Amino acid sequence: MVQEKLQEDRCGCRCIHRERVERAWQRSLAPKENERVAGLFKAMGDPNRLRILWALSLEEMCVCDLALFLGVSESAVSHQLRLLRTLALVSNRRDGQVLYYRASDDHIRELIELGLTHTREAD
Repeated sequence: MVQEKLQEDRCGCRCIHRERVERAWQRSLAPKENERVAGLFKAMGDPNRLRILWALSLEEMCVCDLALFLGVSESAVSHQLRLLRTLALVSNRRDGQVLYYRASDDHIRELIELGLTHTREAD
């Protein structure tokens, strides 16, 4: 199967390290996993969404608090939160009239901290 895929996708250039290419094919992510991880990083790639995720990884906040924190409208925050909920990056709970949001798990903070560690090493 891997051999067939290699032949099918060849551009006509020579392949210097065929075994490396085969290992890359064997170790590649399943298409669905690849899409989900790319979606995660795409969501975190927006500066305001990243700020929301960082704040919510530290403590829960409501939409109006996040709007004040970001300096944007509540509508804009709600739109971003809806996307983040769809990707299972944030969850919420209701307390009377107020809906509180939080990061869905500790992985969110860990991913951001890992990114910070990496970017700070480059400085």
